Amino acid sequence: MTLNLKYSVAVTLFTAIFFTACAQKPAPKQSAIMDNTTNSGTLDTATFGAGCFWCVEAVFQQLDGVVKVQSGYSGGHVKNPSYREVCNGTTGHAEVCQITYDKSKVGFKDLLEVFWKTHDPTTLNQQGNDHGTQYRSAIFYHNDEQKQLAEKYKAELNKSGAWENPVVTEIAPYSAFYVAEDYHQNYFNQNGSEPYCRFVIQPKVEKFQKVFKDKMKH
Repeated sequence: MTLNLKYSVAVTLFTAIFFTACAQKPAPKQSAIMDNTTNSGTLDTATFGAGCFWCVEAVFQQLDGVVKVQSGYSGGHVKNPSYREVCNGTTGHAEVCQITYDKSKVGFKDLLEVFWKTHDPTTLNQQGNDHGTQYRSAIFYHNDEQKQLAEKYKAELNKSGAWENPVVTEIAPYSAFYVAEDYHQNYFNQNGSEPYCRFVIQPKVEKFQKVFKDKMKH
């Protein structure tokens, strides 16, 4: 998400968007609203960071049992951070998605499976060409069950040697979630023709559709 990107010629535009982070165009600062989603009935909440939140959002929106996905910021020490502040790496926040799901249709274990199979959890503070602590792999658990399942799954992945390098996903208690600016929400669905969406997000979505075709919304 490079904020000082220059759009001088068409070739530069394509190259920059393809090889740099997920938000190329800055927007006016908007007030980020703190969203502490409460769980009730069959609904529950998961908070995942897996690189650019546009990618995470696009994947989980298609998972059957997911009711709502919001992009935002979590895991930091600054209240109501703006996107620009998070990009500076001084707030401690990660780009995350707050996922509201129906436990009668999809379990937290299923969410974890999708989470770990749709990004690289072995690269510290990086996903592809997106670099910075805001892009770290993270699970902010909302209860003991989520903590235990996340830690168990992570340990099993490391033991299995699923990746050449160890999983570095942060597993930490949830404290707060701040909704990102409006232009970040539902990004892939609204901007699918943009180069970053076509060359970075679309392959992730296609991988999800192939691997989890039985778990997609119909």
